[in-house]
Amino acid sequence: MIAKIHSAIPHGFGGKMVEVEGDMNKGLPAFNIVGMANKTINEAKERVRSAITNSQFSFPSKKITISLAPAELQKDGAYLDLPIALSVLVLSGQLIKEDVAKKLFVGELSLNGELRPIKGIINVIEAAKKAGYTEVYVPINNLAQASLISGITIFGVDTLQNLFLALKEQLNLSKATNNNFLPMKTKMQNNVFLDHVRGQKLAKRAMEIAIAGHHNILISGPPGSGKTLLAKAAANLLPDLTPEEKIDITKIYSIAGLSTDEIVEQRPFRNPHHTASSTSIIGGGAAASPGEISLAHKGILFLDEIPEFQRSVLEALRQPLEDKEISISRANHKTTYPADFMLVATMNPCPCGYLGDPTHECKCTEIQIQNYQKKLSGPLFDRIDINITVEKVENTDLLKPLLDKSDEHTVVKNNITEAILRQKARYGRDGVYNSSLSSFEVSQKIKMEPQAEKLLASASEKLNLSARSYFKTIKVAQTIADLDNSNIILVKHLAEALNYRKR
Repeated sequence: MIAKIHSAIPHGFGGKMVEVEGDMNKGLPAFNIVGMANKTINEAKERVRSAITNSQFSFPSKKITISLAPAELQKDGAYLDLPIALSVLVLSGQLIKEDVAKKLFVGELSLNGELRPIKGIINVIEAAKKAGYTEVYVPINNLAQASLISGITIFGVDTLQNLFLALKEQLNLSKATNNNFLPMKTKMQNNVFLDHVRGQKLAKRAMEIAIAGHHNILISGPPGSGKTLLAKAAANLLPDLTPEEKIDITKIYSIAGLSTDEIVEQRPFRNPHHTASSTSIIGGGAAASPGEISLAHKGILFLDEIPEFQRSVLEALRQPLEDKEISISRANHKTTYPADFMLVATMNPCPCGYLGDPTHECKCTEIQIQNYQKKLSGPLFDRIDINITVEKVENTDLLKPLLDKSDEHTVVKNNITEAILRQKARYGRDGVYNSSLSSFEVSQKIKMEPQAEKLLASASEKLNLSARSYFKTIKVAQTIADLDNSNIILVKHLAEALNYRKR
């Protein structure tokens, strides 16, 4: 007799269906697993044997062979523990084929028969739904994330024994609903607001524009001028997540193993250290895992002191900044992850940080200054929409904002929200910002008054703007117009946008 249990595993940003076939023959007792299974899955033999025995079921003393199809698909992780155990129970007659027909099972088993949560549960549910399954059984601690996918019935399983009783219609399992999720508490949350930044009116205005249009921004200035604080305040200016964005971000965090039982409710704010490797930033490794740029999807990637990062890391950002995704190729498969992040970067004017400071002497040589500033290459800088320089705040001014009763952060966030609503109305859907427009869409969707067109043509020649910089200037100007509640780009909007193109 052949037992067939249906399952699925995460594969990149998607999922792949796996059929767990079991066969039991006479002969010396043995338990074999075939079908491109790695060490983790081979170890499932001992987990499954103990889980079945400790759940008060009998493990047959015969030759059992488990085949994971398709055989050419590399399988990794403990996703198939539960379907392998069910296959053994069907082979031994403790379950019948009708009990598991047209159902999909996934989960890791502990030695006592409890189910542990797995990574990438959303990938599994999406694959099951696409394949036409209407019932999916997952570890109960994965139920929250699984509830994000509608149109399919999802049951939460706590133990192998309770699953057996449910399949025999002797017990009711918990179902996934929109009410059984737990918001994710992560480092992306902070209590820094725009009011905490003293002075820096120009920098705050630039950050408002950057967030309203999802533009990349570079802030230069001496140490202690509030650059990092401003970047952290930006995280609390981001708009709320749409339902689709919530699924994508939670999916990425689940694949990366950062969360298996929580739903991401806030936009990410990733702040990697400058010693981070290219693989950790871009993604990759043996399992082609998502990197920081994908973990920052629909949020902010903050690179503090960007010249201190390795040159190879910075240059690797060029393609995802343009394409909003990253393709990771390995010998056995190719994976594409989304990477639609907003880059917020800071830097000092020189290695010591005091170039041009009237109160501190710069101790850097000309060569050191040139090498430091050249770490940010021309092609990478071309992908930054807004570039500003901040000045040191005088100590006598540090307490002045505390006397101001106005809530600057709330005012700016309201302005950003209104500008985003204007973009949604213009482009007809959520999640599309001015910065994401193609050059063709710019010519179709954005309008400028004739005087602004003349100014742009003149400035383009004088500043020697590249084609990319040309269109980025228009897109920043459109965001400024949206903040100004204007349906057309005026000269003042374009002039301000051109101000942010200086290097």
